[in-house]
Amino acid sequence: MDSDVQPGKPNIEIREAGKGDCALLANLIRDSFKEVAERFDLTRENAPTHPYFCTEDWVESALDKGVRFFIMVINGSPCGCVGVEKGGDRKFFMERLAVLPECRGLGFGEALVQHALTVAKKAGARDLLIGVISGELKLLDWYRGLGFVEVGRKHFEHLPFQVVFMSHKLSASRKLADN
Repeated sequence: MDSDVQPGKPNIEIREAGKGDCALLANLIRDSFKEVAERFDLTRENAPTHPYFCTEDWVESALDKGVRFFIMVINGSPCGCVGVEKGGDRKFFMERLAVLPECRGLGFGEALVQHALTVAKKAGARDLLIGVISGELKLLDWYRGLGFVEVGRKHFEHLPFQVVFMSHKLSASRKLADN
C-alpha cells in the first residue's frame, strides 16, 4: 500500500519485512503491547507467549516457519506491523497486529488489518483467524466492526486469561470488494 505524497497528508507505506527487520519488529511489537501487559498484570512467568515479551529470536523463528510480517511506515517512521501465517484448510492467522500508542486512532490499525486480509485472500485463504484476550472488550468490538465474528473461546493453562477466537470470511469481505 503506497499513497501519493500530498501536502498535509502522511506518506504511508506498508512493506514486507525481511530477516534484517527482526529487531525493528520485536521493538514495534513490545512497545505496542506494553500497556496491555501492564493492564492485565502479565509477566514472563504467567504469559510467556504474550507479544510484550517478543524477542528478535522469536521474530526470526516466526519468519523461518513462514510467517510473513508487514511493517507500516508513516513519513519514514515505522509505526506498526502485522503478521500473516498460513494454516491448514485455507485458513490463515493474523498475528501480532501492533500499532505504537502515539499512532493509534488514525486508521493505521485498520489499514494493517485490510492489508493482512488482502495478503491472505491473494494466497488462497478462505478465513483469516485471530486470537484476542477476552477482557479486551473495546478491541473485540473494533474487530467486529471490521467484519470478524467470534468462533470460540478457550482458556489455556499457561495463560492467565481466556482467549477469544475470531474469524473473517474472505469471500464475504465487503471492505475488500472496494479495493
